[in-house]
Amino acid sequence: MTDKQTSSNKSESSLDFKRVLPVFVIVLIDLLGLTIIIPLLPLYAASFGANPLLIGLLSASYPLMQFFGAPILGRLSDRYGRRPVLLVSQVGTLIGFIILGLANSLAILFLSRIIDGLSGANIATAQAVITDSTDESNRTQGLGLIGAAFGLGFIIGPIIAFIVLAASNNNYSLVAFVAAGFSLASILLTYFWLPETLPPEKRGKSTGRPSVGLRAMREALSRPAISFFLLLMFFYQFAFGGYEYLLALFTLDRLGMNASANSGLFVYAGVIIVAVQGYFVGRWSRRFGDRWLVIFGLSALSVGLILTAIVPRQAVPWYSRAELQAEISAESAEEIRVSLPDDDDTGWLGLGWLLVATIPAAVGGGIMQPTINSLLTKQVSAAEAGGILGLSTSFFSAANAITPVALGAIFNWFGSTPPFLIAGLVMLALIPLSRSRIPL
Repeated sequence: MTDKQTSSNKSESSLDFKRVLPVFVIVLIDLLGLTIIIPLLPLYAASFGANPLLIGLLSASYPLMQFFGAPILGRLSDRYGRRPVLLVSQVGTLIGFIILGLANSLAILFLSRIIDGLSGANIATAQAVITDSTDESNRTQGLGLIGAAFGLGFIIGPIIAFIVLAASNNNYSLVAFVAAGFSLASILLTYFWLPETLPPEKRGKSTGRPSVGLRAMREALSRPAISFFLLLMFFYQFAFGGYEYLLALFTLDRLGMNASANSGLFVYAGVIIVAVQGYFVGRWSRRFGDRWLVIFGLSALSVGLILTAIVPRQAVPWYSRAELQAEISAESAEEIRVSLPDDDDTGWLGLGWLLVATIPAAVGGGIMQPTINSLLTKQVSAAEAGGILGLSTSFFSAANAITPVALGAIFNWFGSTPPFLIAGLVMLALIPLSRSRIPL
């Protein structure tokens, strides 16, 4: 076989699903624990007397701890192997859920989220396992499977939480212990099923002590080959994270949708994201390349966000202002400054518009993270993959910590349109930059 034929075969190599299946299943099971908890955290905090500011800080504590923990865990996995770091971090997550279930005060809730945030940074290690198990031609597809696991988790997790709460008469502690059960299952699967993917001879090649926080960001941004991709990850998640965080408030304000209707909307978006990350992103990457994927993802996301911003203010056909006001407290509506629609203007136009806008928003959002991470790993050696993915997670988490405060304040002060319009324009501005900074 000639060198040219070998190169051609390598460029067309398909993903070895048997090799990546264990980490996909483990990430999915691990994420079920997280996604079971997320819907009830605000209510859990409120039961201990937390005000909206404290609830926001509690929500931000998890990504903030990921910001510090992800680079450390990623670089430790480069030095000591993926499997032991993954196991230790999963044990930390288990401890966090157990503490959550035993919580008897708001301070204990914060402690549980801090521990879980530091441990939850293990997603960078899971991405490093995928990087070890793929080559450049199929890495985007492999990393897309991690994103698909996220999407499935956010579809299945809330359903499990709803069932547990309904069966236990809203026992929040029981939900936390169910999450701990899923965490324990992920530990057992990792221990008995996941092989080590970074052999000893490839470990410990990077030098220096792992940097954390702002120092790690400064060092990363000083490296031209990776700085643009890290900033791209931050601004992408700033926009898409804001979309996820504010969508329920937006639909309450614009369409009069309650929690149940919003759950259906999130499932709809989740199915699109799972399809994109689990199937289409790999095919598109092999056919068009990662540069095209980034530009297409930014374009689709910007269109989806801008279309969402201008959704007509028309309540859904089944809307009743009195019933919705009874479902939500007047104090909560006043705190977030949401004005509910009137009863005299209902119909399908607003909801139909939003369902159409959700398609490009979900497609673009589903494309970006695995594609950016794939491009990042192609800029460094295998010995640095865990560390660079840890930094990517750190930038991702920083955006998650900042977005609720920044775009939430804009929503509070200026209404429901500006946050989505601003996010869409930011994505639009990144398209020409990506054309010039990402090589062909």
